[in-house]
Amino acid sequence: MVPTQLRIFNGPEEQEPQHSVNASATARPCVTLALSEVLPALADAVESGRGWVKDFSGDEITISADLYEVLMSYRYFRPVA
Repeated sequence: MVPTQLRIFNGPEEQEPQHSVNASATARPCVTLALSEVLPALADAVESGRGWVKDFSGDEITISADLYEVLMSYRYFRPVA
């Protein structure tokens, strides 16, 4: 059996990215984009129990201070099931 080579699919090649990429020689590449671009896929992956979500669970993210406050308030006040 010949081993299969896997590739990461990044979407259609003709589509130009609408987000900015920030990379330096000493840092990992960073991408800045709207939360609305990430949230649907991330929520689906978490709900579906995708294994790759755990791979990134230790990664740090940067969010705005007001979003942080909303998230902390939501976590504190949300009803317990």
